[in-house]
Amino acid sequence: MHASPLEGAIADLQAAKTTPELIQATKNLCNLRTVGAISALIEVLGFNNPAVASVATAGLIELGSQAVPSLLVSLDEKNYGSRAWVVRALASIRDPRSLDLLEHALATDIAPSVRRSAARGLADLDLIYPEESSKLNRCLLALLAAIKDDEWVVRYSAIFGIELHLLKYNSINKHQCIMGLKQLSSNSESIKVIRLRATLALHRVNPS
Repeated sequence: MHASPLEGAIADLQAAKTTPELIQATKNLCNLRTVGAISALIEVLGFNNPAVASVATAGLIELGSQAVPSLLVSLDEKNYGSRAWVVRALASIRDPRSLDLLEHALATDIAPSVRRSAARGLADLDLIYPEESSKLNRCLLALLAAIKDDEWVVRYSAIFGIELHLLKYNSINKHQCIMGLKQLSSNSESIKVIRLRATLALHRVNPS
């Protein structure tokens, strides 16, 4: 009895040893575009091989909302690299079911790369205004808290998210957002690129 294409692709992945072999096997798995590949692709994220994980993440993103339930239960507390890829995938898929996880990751994860990806995800979840104003407000409050993050890359992502929210939903916490951006654009912020990005955001959302 012949193995199915999915079974064959998984077997090839398990047999792969070198990075080029792993990349090709992961691409073959992604090209099947089937929900049956989701578990194997998520497992690849934990290989601590960025080149391979990038391919797997792209495949998961292409599967879209079908991959979300599995991604939501796949965070590895001991592998921040894997967590970063999972959060990156969820951020790109933009499914509202990711809100709780992204919110928690931005507030508590020890890895800056995870918090940065979570901020980008909260910036652009596929939520409807005004019907889902309460969820949009949760996203914005999480981003406002993140402008005080110790890592500048997280603050940078938070600025992007706040700007995006203000441009899309002008009435949600605008005053608090403007005050936060002004603080980041002032000399109280030590990183020049953050001051410049906050200044640009202020100009875009409040050109007068």
